[in-house]
Amino acid sequence: MSTSAKNFDERARAAFTRVGTTRIRRGELLRHPVYTRFLHWSVAIFFILSLLTGFAIYSPWLFQWITPLFGGGPRTRLLHPWFGLLFDVFFFFQFLNWVAPMAWTEVDRRWVRKMGRYVTNEAPLEAEEVGFFNGGQKLYFWAIVVSGVLFLITGLLMWFDDVAGRWVVAVSYVIHDLAALLMLAGFIIHIYEGTAHQPGTFRSMMDGTVTENWAWTHHPAWYRAVTGRDPREAYEREQQQLEER
Repeated sequence: MSTSAKNFDERARAAFTRVGTTRIRRGELLRHPVYTRFLHWSVAIFFILSLLTGFAIYSPWLFQWITPLFGGGPRTRLLHPWFGLLFDVFFFFQFLNWVAPMAWTEVDRRWVRKMGRYVTNEAPLEAEEVGFFNGGQKLYFWAIVVSGVLFLITGLLMWFDDVAGRWVVAVSYVIHDLAALLMLAGFIIHIYEGTAHQPGTFRSMMDGTVTENWAWTHHPAWYRAVTGRDPREAYEREQQQLEER
């Protein structure tokens, strides 16, 4: 990240910290500050709005129940590109906010090779080298980056279809739809991972905190970095306490 982008992100974090608060209780760690949570929910809201209006445009017969929510078919078609544009704008700031911890490393390559153990919950703890984000979260992030760029380019070509050739607009429709399907698949997985698969993750985007138990279970290297304590020792100590009870 460039110095100017980094400075902007730090100023934005500081400004939002003055507006909102995050309560950290005993046994908890700060996971996501106010600014990060604001961007996350802004991106999510405008993605859902874009998705709903996009469905209504894509298949008016199948999704005819959607258009009344936005004031009818013509208004739905009018709102869709604006929702998409706002999605891209907010995600751009989220990109600046997360691009550093989302950098791909050898640790992530090893994580992907062992993804099956993660999906099936074969191991009680993540590998000790997993930091703030694991390889799956990073893959999803970069999929959004690619999709967001495709949304913007193809969306503008379809929006201003009088300045582009007919075949360019036709191809743009196909690419736009494929990017939407990729995003939808990732979004469904993201909801599952943040709720049923990893209880406590959703809470981190609500009040900004996670329990230490959650941290050493899912992101041991991050736990070690912020606490200075060994995640395996913390896990074994808790298991011993549970056995003693």
